[in-house]
Amino acid sequence: MLRLKIMVLAALVGLLGPQLGMAKDQRILVQSTTSTLNSGLYDYLLPIFEKEIGYRVDVVAVGTGQAIKNAQNGDADVLLVHAKESEMEFVKNGYGENRQDLMYNDFVIIGPEHDPAGIKGSTTVGEALTAIQNTVQMFVSRGDDSGTHKKERHLWQGNNLTPIGNWYREIGAGMGATIRMAVEANGYTITDRATWIAFEAKDTHQILVSGQAELFNQYGVIPVSSKKHPHVNIQGRDALINWLTSAHGQKLIAGFKVEGQQLFFPNAF
Repeated sequence: MLRLKIMVLAALVGLLGPQLGMAKDQRILVQSTTSTLNSGLYDYLLPIFEKEIGYRVDVVAVGTGQAIKNAQNGDADVLLVHAKESEMEFVKNGYGENRQDLMYNDFVIIGPEHDPAGIKGSTTVGEALTAIQNTVQMFVSRGDDSGTHKKERHLWQGNNLTPIGNWYREIGAGMGATIRMAVEANGYTITDRATWIAFEAKDTHQILVSGQAELFNQYGVIPVSSKKHPHVNIQGRDALINWLTSAHGQKLIAGFKVEGQQLFFPNAF
C-alpha cells in the first residue's frame, strides 16, 4: 500500500569505518520525497546501511515542497528530493551546504487503455496535454507543491496551456492517491515511473506518453547546513551522503528493481 506522510525507522549505513564506533546510537533525520519511499527503495537500501554502519535513520516522506520547508525549519540532517530549481534556492539561501546529483528516472503520463483523448503516440508532451485539454478529459493533479506537481505545472505553462475547468482536478494529495483517483475516474495524470511501477491497482491504465527529454526526473541530495541549524548530525549526515554517492551506494541503487525493471539510475559521478 502506498504511503504519504510516514515515519520510517530503520538503520542507515556508510562505508566510513573510522566513524563506526561513534555511529551506533546516533540518528540521521532525512526529509525525502515520497517516490523513494513508495517505490520500496528505502526498504531495499536501509537494511544494507544497518549492517554496514549502524546509524539509525528516520525518513519523513512528504511532497518535495513540504520536505524543503521542513528542512528549512531545521527538521532534517539530509534533504533528498527532486526539484532542482528549488533545491538550488535552498542551498543559495544557506539552508544547505551543497547539492549533488544522486540518481534519475523519468515522469510518464498514464491514462486508460481506451485513451479517450488520443494521446498515445504523441511526439511531445505539449501535444498530449493539448489533446487532454481540448477533449476535456479528466486530468488529476497532485496539487500539493511536490516535485511532481512542480514538474506538471512547468509542463502546462511551458506549452502555453492553462488547465481550467471541471476536467482538471487538483486534489492536494500524494502520488498514490492521485494515481488511484485517475484510475477510478478513467482519467489521466503525470507520475514518476518508479511509483507507477510499484502501484498495484492499475486496472486498465497504462503508460501512454514517455521518453521525451522534458520528462527527465533528477533526484538530488543535500546536507542541511549546521551553520543555520547547529543541532544537525554532521557525522551522520556526511556518512549517509558519502555512502549514497560512493561507487558502492550507486551500484546498489542501480541494482534496485521492481518487476524486473530498474527504477532509479545513479548519476552522482
